[in-house]
Amino acid sequence: MQFDPVLIPARRDDMVERGLWHDRTINDYLDGCVAAHPDKPALAALRVEDGATRRFSYRELGAMADRIALGLARLGVGRSDVVACQLPNWWQFSALYLACSRIGAVVNPLMTIFRERELTFMLSHGRARAVVAPKRFRGFDYEQMLAGMRGALPDLAHVLIVGGEGPDSFEVRLSDPAWEREPDAAQILRSSRPGPDDVTQLIYTSGTTGEPKGVMHSANTLMSNIVPYAARLKLSQDEVVLMASPMAHQTGFMYGLMMPILLGGRAVLQDFWDAPTAVSLIRDEGATFTMASTPFLTDLAKAVAESAGGVPTLRTFLCAGAPIPGPLVERARAGLGAKIVSAWGMTENGAVTTTLPEDDDERSVNTDGCPLPGMEVRALDAEDRPVAPGEEGRLQVRGCSNFGGYLKRPQLNNTDAEGWFETGDMARIDERGYIRICGRSKDVIIRGGENIPVIEIEALLYKHPAVASVALVAYPDERLGERACAFVALRPGQQLSFKEMTEFLAAQKIARQYIPERLEVRDTLPATPSGKIQKFKLREMLKVESGA
Repeated sequence: MQFDPVLIPARRDDMVERGLWHDRTINDYLDGCVAAHPDKPALAALRVEDGATRRFSYRELGAMADRIALGLARLGVGRSDVVACQLPNWWQFSALYLACSRIGAVVNPLMTIFRERELTFMLSHGRARAVVAPKRFRGFDYEQMLAGMRGALPDLAHVLIVGGEGPDSFEVRLSDPAWEREPDAAQILRSSRPGPDDVTQLIYTSGTTGEPKGVMHSANTLMSNIVPYAARLKLSQDEVVLMASPMAHQTGFMYGLMMPILLGGRAVLQDFWDAPTAVSLIRDEGATFTMASTPFLTDLAKAVAESAGGVPTLRTFLCAGAPIPGPLVERARAGLGAKIVSAWGMTENGAVTTTLPEDDDERSVNTDGCPLPGMEVRALDAEDRPVAPGEEGRLQVRGCSNFGGYLKRPQLNNTDAEGWFETGDMARIDERGYIRICGRSKDVIIRGGENIPVIEIEALLYKHPAVASVALVAYPDERLGERACAFVALRPGQQLSFKEMTEFLAAQKIARQYIPERLEVRDTLPATPSGKIQKFKLREMLKVESGA
């Protein structure tokens, strides 16, 4: 794959001169851990359904990374080749990324909720050479799905199934043979390592363009975020990081996979969210830190309150993805005993702002934090003028962890000549530099921390023979933050039920979580004189009808 991270060379000299880019890759941190404390526990990965836990010391994790890297090399995977990873939080996910980094391959994390529609686009756009997926996870057969997609993906040379039974299983091809003992192993590993500005991660984000955009990150853009993030939160090599957020999101990838290795600490992975299981893991493993979206915090606080005993080792819960209700912070502080830290960020730059551990709790309720070192934020009005403190404006971000650009779409990079990235969010910035996200200028619904691609879902609904016009809008939900409501106007003489809508969308092979959870049929939808649907009026309708 030919990558085009045009936003990296333009700021390299400045970032290095200011000490924000350290030119270290995950290989350097992993090698350092193996050398300094080889027998220290590095990773524990729990599969919730069967309770099985796989553990690795740093010596074992480094050896497994080398083994899988060499296995990939023997399949012809090398520098700048994309290896897609549609795995839950299993140890194979962590080891696969570390292995890709050994040989300069680029990992493409994919959410397990994705189905044929999303995957066909992403695997084709990124020209994935290999994909790793489970045989089955939560009752779904990924092997069967991928087998049916091969004909539409000419660049895809290898489908490697974790738990598969054939000769192309992950185990047979990568993790079982002792490839590291082969005579040429050391030479292959020495010759293939990437540089700190090479693309190391390709991760897709939903937006308003109708198709996902491939975000490119290098070691420097990722590490320049994780280093000050860990320093601000006072995290150390004694940290035990629980990660139940998917590692196919930046939250899980950067702070559950990468950060524990950077710290020389320990990662504890949970493959799908179950609050009572998380409580047990925190207690059994001595977890000290976790990061997740607001619904996770709600569930965890409730589970602890309903169980016997607390979670005394948990010091910090960093919450991002939606504002944290004040009563929830109070309940969580009382029940968990942990500091609740709020944050805001994007796939394109990781966590940009956080509150400080020493801040009063009200800061986590009323703000989304202040910028991490190396990052700047500003809010502008419609004429690109800075707004006064406390006034709402378009949020822009500039700094060390901004991405390298969108793959094959530099025209969508939304970054000006001075390096300011247009986030698509509306925000207020107070006199102390703390931000508050107060809306979005882009048309996205965030359900439980997961972006719903509004335009794509609307386009699919327009294909239904009964639908004349459609608009997806968000409505508030106490646990998930937002849910999606589909407003439709029907063609003359047509009808559409909620069941018919959901069945129609399910037949389009989209992720189940993208299907609207509410349908409102109207004779007409409010529109401007030019015909543009006025979604703000639809949101107001929902508020009035709900009595909000």
